[in-house]
Amino acid sequence: MSSSPRLYELAANTPEGTFIAHYSEGGLVELNFPAKAKITRPNHLAKTVPPQILAWHAVTESALKQILTGGNPSRLPPMAPTGTEFQCRVWAALRQIPSGQTKSYSEIARLIGRPQAVRAVGGACGANPIPVLVPCHRVIAMNQKIGGFSGGLKWKRRLLRIEEVSGF
Repeated sequence: MSSSPRLYELAANTPEGTFIAHYSEGGLVELNFPAKAKITRPNHLAKTVPPQILAWHAVTESALKQILTGGNPSRLPPMAPTGTEFQCRVWAALRQIPSGQTKSYSEIARLIGRPQAVRAVGGACGANPIPVLVPCHRVIAMNQKIGGFSGGLKWKRRLLRIEEVSGF
C-alpha cells in the first residue's frame, strides 16, 4: 500500500490577495486564487516545511507579485502538476505564450499537433492547476471572445488588463 505524496500548503501574499500554493517534493502542483484559497492541511507551518520548498515558495510569491504588477518574472519555481499527457502538452504550450499576447484554443491545438482537439484544449485549460504562472488566461476563443476561466471571468479580465491586452 503506497501513501499519497506529502503536500505542503503555503500562503502567497500579493497586492491582489492571498493565493495558496501547494507543493510536493517535485515542485509546485497547484495554485489557488484568493477567493478559493483555504489552507486545508495542518503541515503548512514553516518549521515543518523543507528548506527547498520554502525556497521554491519564495520564487512563487515573487513571480506572482511581478505578474500581478505587469512584470515578467525572471524565475519560476519547478512545476509538478498532475494531469494526462495531453493536458501536460497543453500546459507546456501555454507557458510559451508571451505576456501581453493571446492565442486561441484552436491555435494551441495546432501547436501541440492536435488541430481537431479544440474542445479538449479548452478542457485542459480549465483543468490547469497552476493558473497565472501557467497562463491559461491568455487563451481566448477564435472569435476574440474571452471564453471561460477557472478563476472566474473577473480574474481573467483583470490578468489580461494587467498585461495590457485590450478588448476584454
